[in-house]
Amino acid sequence: MLKKFYLIFSVTFSVLCSSCITNKDVVYLQDKGTVVNDSLQIQALSKPYRVQINDLLSVNVKAEKKEINELVKIFNPTTSELDDTTESLYYNGFTVDLHGNIKFPILGEINVLGFTTDEIEERIKEVILQKYLKETAKIFVTVKLSGLKYTTLGEIGSKGTVVLYQDRVNILEAIANAGDILDTGDRKDVLIVRQYPDGQKIHHIDLTDISAMKSEFYFIQPNDLIMVKPLKRKSIGAGQTAAQTLTTVASIFSVLVSSYFLARNL
Repeated sequence: MLKKFYLIFSVTFSVLCSSCITNKDVVYLQDKGTVVNDSLQIQALSKPYRVQINDLLSVNVKAEKKEINELVKIFNPTTSELDDTTESLYYNGFTVDLHGNIKFPILGEINVLGFTTDEIEERIKEVILQKYLKETAKIFVTVKLSGLKYTTLGEIGSKGTVVLYQDRVNILEAIANAGDILDTGDRKDVLIVRQYPDGQKIHHIDLTDISAMKSEFYFIQPNDLIMVKPLKRKSIGAGQTAAQTLTTVASIFSVLVSSYFLARNL
C-alpha cells in the first residue's frame, strides 16, 4: 500500500512541478524566432484613429489676427476655472451621439463618425470660412480626443477604467498604468474588446512574443476593454514559484503518509 502512496505522490509532484510559472510565462516581448536580424528593429503598426459613437472630443478655434480671434471665440465652449480637470472636459467637450454627430456652438450638428481628428478639423474650418468668415481668413482649428479611456479586467493589478491624456498609448503602457499583469495572468492570450461602428469585436494578442509590436492591436484605442485570463496553473492551486510548489507537495505528502499509517493501525 505504501508503494501506492509513493506512486500517487510522484504523480502529484510531477503535475505540480510542471505547473510552476516560468520566465517564459511572465517575460514580455521575447524573441521566439520571429525576429530576422539582431538589430531588433520592429516598426509598430498604428493606423489613424477614426471617431466612434460616445467619444468625447475637445475642439478649439483660434485666428491669426486679433480682431478675428475675438470673433471666433463664439465657436469655443464656455471655459471655467476647471479647464484642466476631467469634469471640465466632460461638460465642455463634445460627445459623439448615436447618429455620429456633435452639437457645435453656432454651427449646429456636424457629423464626425468615422473621421480622423485631422479630417474633423478641416470640416469645421471649412464650414466656418464658408458661412461666417472670408475664405482668406487664417483660422486654426484643433480637435483632440478628451483623453484616451480604457478599462481593465481579470488578472491585473488594478481593475477599472483609466484615462490617459496622450494621443497614442500602446498596450504595455496601458497595462503598466493599471498595475501590470499578475504572475497568475495569461500574457500569451490577452483579450482586447474593441468598439466598431457595427458592434464590438474580440481580438487576441500574445504579449510574450516580440512580434506583438507588429500587431494592429498593439496600440489601444478609446473605450478598449483589456481582459487578462488566469493561467490554468492557478485553477489547480499550484504554487507560482518552485518554493511554493515544494511546500504544497510536502503538505500533500505529509497528509498521504499520515493517512497510510492511520489506516494501517486500524
